[in-house]
Amino acid sequence: MNYHLRLESTNDFRETENIIRESFWDVYTPGCNEHLIAHNMRTADVFVKELDYVVCHGSKVIGNIMYTKALVIDERGIKHEVLCLGPICVLPEYQNKGVGTLLITESINKARESGYKGIFLMGNPTYYSRFGFVDAKAFKITTSDGENHEYFMGLELSLNSLHGITGKFKVDSVFETSENELEEFEKQFPKKEKHVTATQLK
Repeated sequence: MNYHLRLESTNDFRETENIIRESFWDVYTPGCNEHLIAHNMRTADVFVKELDYVVCHGSKVIGNIMYTKALVIDERGIKHEVLCLGPICVLPEYQNKGVGTLLITESINKARESGYKGIFLMGNPTYYSRFGFVDAKAFKITTSDGENHEYFMGLELSLNSLHGITGKFKVDSVFETSENELEEFEKQFPKKEKHVTATQLK
């Protein structure tokens, strides 16, 4: 299939939010809140607009990737700016066809050209390792609560670009949503039933 990558426009917002909703529904929790997070991200100071890409098949948007600025705070309280990847989404019928790979590789290249030092995410190690992501403990960087696990991964964007940056990773409060806020936002989309599935994290 022929795909093309471009920056997201304001005309894409609702379409990409619906794609995010379709991609994440019932995956990690019954329903999802990632589409609301994306909606809120666009007006947040930490949103990185120049890395907000969509992939199209013809005129149809089929995938999206978004980034925010995040911090690694060391033991002295010094803050180091890095990137947080996510959400990334691909319409279910276009998954496993290279769309996600296109979004990730092209946005990583752009982030590298823009001078960012590193990217962190929560994701499947088997998938993200193919792009060079490794367990964040390799950089002596932990989650905000001081933990490490295989799903918390990082990527240096140039040789030793994360050298000397250690500490706790902290994302912006834009990733926090309330049940009431989500309930109201959901009214703007077609009704979907929530289910408990085998993929949901305990």
